[in-house]
Amino acid sequence: MADVILSVPDMSCEHCERTVRGALGPLEGVRSVTVDLRAKQVRVAYDERLVSVDRMKDALRQEEYPVASSTQA
Repeated sequence: MADVILSVPDMSCEHCERTVRGALGPLEGVRSVTVDLRAKQVRVAYDERLVSVDRMKDALRQEEYPVASSTQA
């Protein structure tokens, strides 16, 4: 298991949070998604054998929430 913190500057409301959770939650290997709207960050616990950070970024980009940066937690 691994954790990553994704910086998503375009998040601003509960709709954004639901969209981000909906984009990442169903990905195989994602164990949990925690959104911090105030910090504009998403913390994802995931199995790196099943899903990559690039795949998560792609899923968010498709929902028009591009990731500005990512940091392993």
